[in-house]
Amino acid sequence: MNRRYIFPFLFGLIGAGILVSLGVWQLHRLQWKEAMLADITARIAAAPVPLPAHPDPSHDEYLAVTAKGEVQPHELHVLTSTEDTGPGYRVISVFVTAEGRRVMVDRGFVPEAGAAAPRDGFATTLVGNLQWPNETDSFTPAPDLKDDIWFARDVAKMAAALKTEPVLIVAKDMPGESAAISPVPVDTSGIRNDHLNYAITWFSLAFCWLGMTGLLLWRIRRKQV
Repeated sequence: MNRRYIFPFLFGLIGAGILVSLGVWQLHRLQWKEAMLADITARIAAAPVPLPAHPDPSHDEYLAVTAKGEVQPHELHVLTSTEDTGPGYRVISVFVTAEGRRVMVDRGFVPEAGAAAPRDGFATTLVGNLQWPNETDSFTPAPDLKDDIWFARDVAKMAAALKTEPVLIVAKDMPGESAAISPVPVDTSGIRNDHLNYAITWFSLAFCWLGMTGLLLWRIRRKQV
């Protein structure tokens, strides 16, 4: 091979190899993410079990649970929005179990106009899923305690404010709930899975890289003619 071809040929080959390897890595990540989502979906849909005595975020995330007790009127409002209704709040209330434990229940969504409406407590049998949402980062504002507006579900801080265990049950079914509150059961829609798009991007870049390498080699050859 002519020496003028060696460097661009190797540069193109190595570059394309790196891009292809990144695409393959994203395909492996896709398989991992799909398996994780399937596991989460199965946990969400499983038959509910009694609320564990000591729920562990690392083992009990998304666990389907049931508990008898009473929803207390004291609640927190987490700012959010829905595509159909617009701005509103997630209603987080204290739930006192029949055994006397104080945990939290995410009752669902209420439109902004209905957030301040008084809601009485009621006895019920709650069915839902345990969740420890990871919704806060360095840009999340601190809660506006004066107006009772929270900007993310922070289990530890909400538990401290409501004087409960750091345990949140996202309601799926709760007989006696106010018609003004729409349940927002746990699902996997908020878990991003863009690995296929990333893989296609890397493979497309590899194809373009090879095409540009071929064009460069052709231009070198033309100059030699």
